[in-house]
Amino acid sequence: MNTRHPEVRPVDWTRFEAVLFDLDGVVTPTAEVHMRAWAEMFNEFLSAYGADPAVDTAPYTDADYFAHVDGKPRYDGVRDFLVSRGIELPEGTSDDAPDQVTVRGLGNRKNDAFNVVLERDGVVAYPGSVALLDHLRDLGLPLAVVSSSANAPAVLAAAGLADRFETVVDGRVAHREGLPGKPAPDTFVHAATLLGTTPALSVVLEDAVSGVRAGVAGGFGLVIGVDRGAGDALRAAGADPVVADLAVLVPGAETGAVR
Repeated sequence: MNTRHPEVRPVDWTRFEAVLFDLDGVVTPTAEVHMRAWAEMFNEFLSAYGADPAVDTAPYTDADYFAHVDGKPRYDGVRDFLVSRGIELPEGTSDDAPDQVTVRGLGNRKNDAFNVVLERDGVVAYPGSVALLDHLRDLGLPLAVVSSSANAPAVLAAAGLADRFETVVDGRVAHREGLPGKPAPDTFVHAATLLGTTPALSVVLEDAVSGVRAGVAGGFGLVIGVDRGAGDALRAAGADPVVADLAVLVPGAETGAVR
């Protein structure tokens, strides 16, 4: 066992009636694809923005992703990053072309980049996450994906996991139902309701600070942080435990990837 981290206490899954997974960075490593797509889009935009002493046009970094974008609905991520740099753009509409310099145009540009990479490279789920999915299936627990991304069904299909989840609450569902995105708890609460249970009897698994905050705000019975780069910020937001590999949540797993 990795002696830097204490062993995670066992999770009594029988206490719960549903398990809600964020997708990108929890089940599949598509967070990395999203990070590359965001970086390419924002750096292209910043380099073309022009000189303005009131605006910070330094290159976009991974720190910007975790601070302003990670886990949020796409347009919210664009908007929050621009605010952090002192940049004001028109909101635009969801139909804006990707070359339009609006909040929603930039969001659509990023979405196009993500889809190109997903189609080209595909995606393979984290082995530890599949091990936990197998264990929960054996227990008969209903599962849901709760993702800010509008691409969740395509990602699940590419990973061969579409049949593992009884429901998917993604960005399109949130828009249709008028649900605010993370860090508001509404999408998680909606998923628990669709699975016939309550937040208090449901588990949330999240790798984003905004998602952890959503789980805590919704009064979920257990909020598990999955550390793919956010680090101690997950625990500070209320996650307990924080793990680096979901395999440690399977009884009998031999790994020290916990925090």
